[in-house]
Order: sequence, then C-alpha cells, then structure tokens
Amino acid sequence: MAGARAAAAASAGSSASSGSPQPQEPGLGELLEEFSRTQYRAKDCSGTGGSKVERIEKKCLELFGRDYCYSVIQNVNGDICGHYPQHIVFLEYESSEKEKDTFQSTVQVTKLQDLVNRSKTARCRGRFVCPVILFKGKHICRSATLAGWGELYGRTGYNYIFSGGADDAWADAEDLTEEDCALRSDTHLFDKVRGYDIKLLRYLSVKYICDLMVENKKVKFGMNVTSSEKVDKAQRYADFTLLSIPYPGCEFFKEYKDRDYMAEGLIFNWKQDYVDAPLSIPDFLTCSLNIDWSQYQSWDLVQQTQNYLKLLLSIINNDDDSGLLVHCISGWDRTPLFISLLRLSLWADGLIHASLKPTEILYLTVAYDWFLFGHMLVDRLSKGEEIFFFCFNFLKHIISEEFSALKTQRRKSLPARDAGFTVEDICMLRRKDRGSTTSLGSDFSLVMESSPGAAGSFTYETVELVPAGAQTQAAWRKSHSSSPQSMLWNRPQPSEDRLPPHQGLVEAKSSSSLSSNHSDNFFRMGSSPLEVPKPRLTALSERETRLQEVRSAFLAAYSSTVGLRAAAPSPSGAIGGLLEQFVRGVGLRGTSSSTL
Repeated sequence: MAGARAAAAASAGSSASSGSPQPQEPGLGELLEEFSRTQYRAKDCSGTGGSKVERIEKKCLELFGRDYCYSVIQNVNGDICGHYPQHIVFLEYESSEKEKDTFQSTVQVTKLQDLVNRSKTARCRGRFVCPVILFKGKHICRSATLAGWGELYGRTGYNYIFSGGADDAWADAEDLTEEDCALRSDTHLFDKVRGYDIKLLRYLSVKYICDLMVENKKVKFGMNVTSSEKVDKAQRYADFTLLSIPYPGCEFFKEYKDRDYMAEGLIFNWKQDYVDAPLSIPDFLTCSLNIDWSQYQSWDLVQQTQNYLKLLLSIINNDDDSGLLVHCISGWDRTPLFISLLRLSLWADGLIHASLKPTEILYLTVAYDWFLFGHMLVDRLSKGEEIFFFCFNFLKHIISEEFSALKTQRRKSLPARDAGFTVEDICMLRRKDRGSTTSLGSDFSLVMESSPGAAGSFTYETVELVPAGAQTQAAWRKSHSSSPQSMLWNRPQPSEDRLPPHQGLVEAKSSSSLSSNHSDNFFRMGSSPLEVPKPRLTALSERETRLQEVRSAFLAAYSSTVGLRAAAPSPSGAIGGLLEQFVRGVGLRGTSSSTL
C-alpha cells in the first residue's frame, strides 16, 4: 500500500531463560531455520511456509517503524521482482521530531513505483535499484548489474507477450514515438530500458555507483549474459561517479570454509582468465583514506573487506546530498554483505535505527538484507560458500573507531583512559591480555580478555601493548619473542626496521585487519568460529560493545540452528588439525561432532 505510514510500536522482546547471557530476539531461530531450509520467493508465500514468511516480513516492518516513517512498494506475488520482499520498504525520514525537520522526503511513492515498473528489465533478473538504508537524507541502494542483450530481449519479449502487448517498459506516453514502436535496433532498446534505470537513479538522487564485479561483463558459454555501467558503450552513465571495486564472488568463500573459517591470509587469485575488471576509484574519493589502493591484489580477504567498507562509509559520510548504489552481478551475495555491514556499522555509531537493540538490528539485517532479498543460503551451504556466515563473523574486524562515521567527534571527546598506568604496572598483570591499538585517548591501552583455557594451559603470561616510541616497542617485542603462544598463534609481524621511526605514537598495526586478526587469534585459541566471545574486564567503546553483542547473538543463534560444517581435509587445514589435537590433549576442549 503505497503511502502507508508506519507507527512506532512497543517492543515485543521476551525475557531470556534464566542464566542465559545471550538472549535471542524472538523469532531469530525460526528465521534462520526457514532461511537455511528454502530460498525466499515472493510468489511462494502461501501455506505453512507463507505464514512464516509473513511473520518475518511483519517483524521487519515493525522494526523499521520504530525509527522511520516509511511507505511500502507492493510486490505481492513477486509482480515486480520474484525475489524482492512482498512489501518493499521506502524510508522517507526518521520519525524523531529533530530529524523530521532536518530531512524531508522529496520522492512521491506513486512516481517511484512507476519508475520501478518501467526500469526493472534494465537489470539482471529484474533486480532493480532499490533503496534500503536512509542516512542523512541519502538513500543507500542495492540492485543487480545491468542486463545483457540476451536477457533484455528475452525478458522484454516475455513481458510483452504475457501482458497482452502492453509491457510497461514501453508504455511511456510522454516519450513514445513512432521510432520507439518499431524497436529497430539494439541501441534503441538499450536507450529505452537503461534510460528508465537512469531516471530511477536520478529520482533517488543517487550519484555514486559501486560495482563489485571482478568482470566487466559476465560471460557464460561464450556469451555475455550481463553488462555493467562501466562498460556501457554509449556511456549513458557518464554523469554518475562510477567505482569499480572488484570483490571475489561467493565461490571464493568455499576457500574460506576450507581454511577452517579463517579469512586472514586468504588472497584471491587475480590472474584467473575471467577476471578483467581493474580497481578504478576517482582520486577525490581516496585522498582522505590513507590506503595504498595500488596494492589491492595483495590484500587478504580481511583487508580487502575492511578497505572497501571504509571507502563506502567515506562516500556516504561526505558533505553532499547524493546517494549510493552498491551491486554485484545478481545482487544477492556480495551486495547484501556490504549492505549489511553498512547498516550494522552505522547502527553501532547510533546514526540509524537508533532505538533498536543488538538482537533487533541483527534480526532486521538477516531477514531484510539477506533472506527477503533472495540470498540462496541453502545452495551456498551445500557448496560450502559461506559468505553469509563470513559477514557476521567479520564484525570483529570493524569494531575500531577508524570505521566509525563519528570518528572526528569521538576523537575530540574521548577521555584519557588508562592515563595512570605505567608500563611496569601493565607488565605485572597476571592474565593473558591483548593490547588494543584502537584507543585514541592515551599513549597505550589495555583490554583484558578471558581466553579459553586461561587456567593452566600455558605457563607464560602474555601482555601486549602499544608503548609510546618505536624503540620501546621494539625492545619489548624482542624480549618476549620466545612466548609459545606467540610462536603458535601470532601472524608474522613486519621487521622492526619497517616501523615508522618518525611517529611519536607508534601505530603497531596501520591496518585494522592486523590488529583485529591478531586479537582474534589469541582469543580463539583452538576454538570453534561459533564460540561466543567471552566478556572483557575493561570498559569498551559503545561501538565495540554493540557490534560484539550482535556478533555474539548471531553466533549463538547460528550454532543452535544452522551450525558450521566441518571442512574437508586440505593442506591449508593441516595446521588447524594439529592444533585441534593439541588443545584436546591438554584438556581445553572435549571431543566434538563433525558439525561444530
């Protein structure tokens, strides 16, 4: 029902069972069970399965309504797109009085729905440009890539026949000419359909288009089955800012699973024959990020995901009023990965969905961004392509302030924590600890973690911190290089002569991936990726706390419903197998089943 307003609803949260530290949002288990059982299709929403989907969609509408006034684009029975939600939410403005006066919607929903109907054939599988996040009055959108001539002809012909010769893609009475009716050339067909796609983008004030494809065009059986804006021969999208940020497809995440769900050190093979889309980003978007983009082919999966997320956050956090479109090929693997990370990152900063609890934002992004937009979890699990699990497990790598859209303000307002500690005080602490490199309020900071098997598994107690000064840090590292934990679990560190000697405060890890990966390796020592993080002893930033709670809730729910499938033996998993035997031998973990 276009134009319907959503009213804020009271929270329907249920109390957790006694003694449970990780209460789950009602329905989260049911959602994951349904998600892992079948792929969502709008036309199949009937019967028992349909009632479950209706509850999921109703819950999403209720959660959106907590903070936003919105309208609904009706997609009943998949009339517009077969694997988009039946009720597509168009967020108009935040429902708080302050934001209501700041940003007003300039979009008429009836006009939007008309453009959607006309432009849907322009993109692969009819997955049109759809706004899904509202931030500072800007629309963050998702879609598939542009359809190639084969699909375009097939889909428009199908629509023309089964609509009685009245296909909406050709029903623009204002622009319809005798030449239009003739459909005499490929150029005209592309002009017409892609012209509506461009009109929709402009109507949503989208300026930036981020293409995650590693190909210029998707080729199957020697035929181009899709295209993309960056290779449009007529340069119809020249007025938009196009970014080619190639990111591995879902097939690559089979290697992630086979490496015991370790993304650190996992690098995509950019020399494969089908990979022909280079990274291309306008200079004015990269100058403030301090990232060497020329090295993108050497980044592991963690670094690549982190750097792309930083880029997307910087685009939507700039001063102009332009929106953003993110897409891959079909728009249901890589696209929801980054849409979900954007939603969770902005939520962790308190900038969107401000009233939602961690379990509620988790439910919303799993249900809306993944399930209702057609991610094929069943198929991906059967093939071991676990990009869905990677998304939420990856939250541990974006907890630092460098991913915050509020980092400038926070840097000014953070109190000087741990100012009273000396190096000697820290080194006397008798626990396995991990120093955080993300604190901006002091020369060094310390975050203590309860690590699995902390009692009696090793005799050496490790404390790592970021001291002020490169010489102090180098001396400390050399004196502790014999730690058995460091030998087993640490990533290889760069040689000391690479450390920047000119900086007063040494950044031990310039990339947050090194910091977060290192911490996770200490923490997870021989444990399952599904192990819920243990509570820490020191106060964390609000961002870190919120993201850790989301990740913990996901791991708890996922382990009780879907679970991880044991990786097949492989050379990359040999070390993991030896370590698994070790931790069992010293009593850190009992024998587990094949499903972790």
